[in-house]
Amino acid sequence: MRRTLQDKLAILSDAAKYDASCASSGTTRRDSRSGGIGSAGGSGICHAYTPDGRCISLLKILMTNFCIFDCAYCVNRVSSGVERARFTPAEVVSLTLEFYRRNYIEGLFLSSGIIRSPDDTMADMVRIARMLRRDHGFKGYIHLKSIPEASPELIEEAGLFADRLSINIELPKDASTRALAPQKKPETIRAAMANVRLARDASRERTHTGKRPARFAPAGQSTQMIVGADQANDRDILSTSVRLYAGYDLKRVYYSAFSPIPEASAALPLIRPPLMREHRLYQADWLLRFYGFDVNEITAPTLDGNLDLKVDPKLAWALANRGVFPVDVNLADRDTLLRVPGFGTRTVSRILNARRSGLVRYGDLLKIGALMSKAKPFVLTPDWSPRAMTDADDLKARLEPPPEQLSLF
Repeated sequence: MRRTLQDKLAILSDAAKYDASCASSGTTRRDSRSGGIGSAGGSGICHAYTPDGRCISLLKILMTNFCIFDCAYCVNRVSSGVERARFTPAEVVSLTLEFYRRNYIEGLFLSSGIIRSPDDTMADMVRIARMLRRDHGFKGYIHLKSIPEASPELIEEAGLFADRLSINIELPKDASTRALAPQKKPETIRAAMANVRLARDASRERTHTGKRPARFAPAGQSTQMIVGADQANDRDILSTSVRLYAGYDLKRVYYSAFSPIPEASAALPLIRPPLMREHRLYQADWLLRFYGFDVNEITAPTLDGNLDLKVDPKLAWALANRGVFPVDVNLADRDTLLRVPGFGTRTVSRILNARRSGLVRYGDLLKIGALMSKAKPFVLTPDWSPRAMTDADDLKARLEPPPEQLSLF
């Protein structure tokens, strides 16, 4: 059966929804006013909102969902019975340009199953990026999900045309990757990520003549981790993330909740975890990166090393460490204020600025943007004291959010 371009787009855009590494912030700012097509801004493109309310997004597709690998957790594995399709490089280029001209998108997110060989597949993805940049002067955002088994030379070439590269770490534990994705090697994945970091580092260094090398993936690299397909707990997952951030200068680790798929392999030990777990991991990841928490602190409130699904990780920590609270917002240092539930990094900065002009009161916190419905049991101001509220037995129940339906996509 010969598929139309529309048929392929329906199949391969739907298949791409399992790829979560879609952020685009951090790229160099380019525009087409001096020639070419498209634009890319440093504020981000994929599902981002501009100050005037516009939503800017990427064409997010697979080049193909045919795959010679048999990863047990992947809907597109070779043994899966899903409907298959494949774009040619010319078709991906044409779609990207046509979607841009119609103002549907401002960039491309491209991933792929493995066809023929990793090198053949990666070569086609690089060809697409090269055609867009060189043949058509496309200056919009390009994110390529690279194939770690491909030759380093191909991945290096990809970085010359893409704003961001991502290489999937797959699973939190090496043993799980070997068991559930037998054709993938954790060592190969990490080596490919290390090569991307080295190439990025080299692209930022000037030569002895003062000339800057060609840009290489200026928006950095990211990775994606499947959660729930193996027995790793949240402490294992977050510990792996910390090592990845430190070792490979990643912009983001993306967590993708495993969903059982048709004809799922018997090798998978778990049913689909709640999507709330994925949400809590993102919240915990944020605390690790921007709030000064460490993995053991975040996962300590529970005995099994998993995050509490009923409340966010910062609130769970505060409830388990009530002796730290309440804190005086007019005396506490920045690190302490960052641990108050309901206080974000901007809120804390505004509190510190407001303290220079006088005492900060409860009403001031509301104006500043603090989420006082969550913060008030944990703070003191000249006109507010939580008294016994901080130690109340039912405090957690009072602070739990109402149930809500989460969506994976």
